[in-house]
Amino acid sequence: MNRVSYIWRSARSRHALVRSMLRGSAAKTCMGNPSYSANLEVENTSVLMALSGPHSAVLAEVAKESGAEVSLRGNTIYLAGQEGDVRLAFRYLRDAAELVGRGFTINPNDVAGSLRGLRADPKRSLTELLDETILVTARRRPVLPKSEAQRRYVEAMRTHDLTFGIGPAGTGKTYLAMAMAASWLGQKRVKRIVLVRPAVEAGERLGFLPGDLAEKVNPYLRPLYDALYDMLDFERAEQLKERGQIEVAPLAFMRGRTLNDAFVILDEAQNATSEQMRMFLTRFGYGSKVVVTGDITQTDLPHGARSGLKEARDLLQEVPGIAFCAFTDADVVRHPLVQKIIVAYEKRDAAVAAARAEQQQRRDQPSEPPSEPGRDQPSEP
Repeated sequence: MNRVSYIWRSARSRHALVRSMLRGSAAKTCMGNPSYSANLEVENTSVLMALSGPHSAVLAEVAKESGAEVSLRGNTIYLAGQEGDVRLAFRYLRDAAELVGRGFTINPNDVAGSLRGLRADPKRSLTELLDETILVTARRRPVLPKSEAQRRYVEAMRTHDLTFGIGPAGTGKTYLAMAMAASWLGQKRVKRIVLVRPAVEAGERLGFLPGDLAEKVNPYLRPLYDALYDMLDFERAEQLKERGQIEVAPLAFMRGRTLNDAFVILDEAQNATSEQMRMFLTRFGYGSKVVVTGDITQTDLPHGARSGLKEARDLLQEVPGIAFCAFTDADVVRHPLVQKIIVAYEKRDAAVAAARAEQQQRRDQPSEPPSEPGRDQPSEP
């Protein structure tokens, strides 16, 4: 029997002690597979409750996503099952206990993405996956990257002046960019935040909108306001807007400007035309950070118009100092159904693209000219 022991003491509370034991044995289960078990003892009740989640929702999600059996008796979490499944769940719960002891909240919806990251890299810990790039907003609420792709995205924003985040909806591109912007403004590393979005209707004709110019474009900018108020208290955000430290504007208003010492975010960039993208990318000046986010599969531009985001990705991919971060359906952090919906649409799009390519290939094949009557006929003796 192989045993590995681990003891951790909370950084905040000397009374929060976690003891864990991982056991493996060659005993056969009824399925004929080796059985492994692990024990995780949490002496701090508050840490244990936060680690378990409401109605043990976190533990249930760990069991569902890892494949191991997870049970809670007293102050001890018991794991059993296949060796790989048990070790994966053990690594997650051990590191999650450390994060909980430091004041972080474990959300059941985040378990699946974290386990995927741990499974992809057996040498990494959950603390390394999340804690390396923790962001703290003005509300002192930690914002954690939920996947390896999000971690690379945050690191790219820190180390590059221009970062592109491209991927499907719900992968946290805009949310993490807003968190970084709020953090930098709070640390006075920039003097203002500029949030930009193309004013493009999503496949509908809204017609005439009443009010002045600001009221007309406000509906298009509402998603940016929602993200802003999620990062900052409403009163604080309004104060910063009145001082000019936070500006929300449509993309068309950027022409002719130079943005120094600013954190600039262009959201829904797939709806920017080629000319608009070229104009925007030449706006930022010294001491500024620019983040461009979008999903090239959801463009609302008129038929035949080329997306500036797709063109920028093709043209600037190899330019030093510019970071491109790609997201997939595995990075979706919204409702679990969102990931399934994205996969279904991607399969449909791939099938349509394959059918079109096959039709084009048939058209490109040269057709054989009809043979003339009498030609190639064997001559009679």
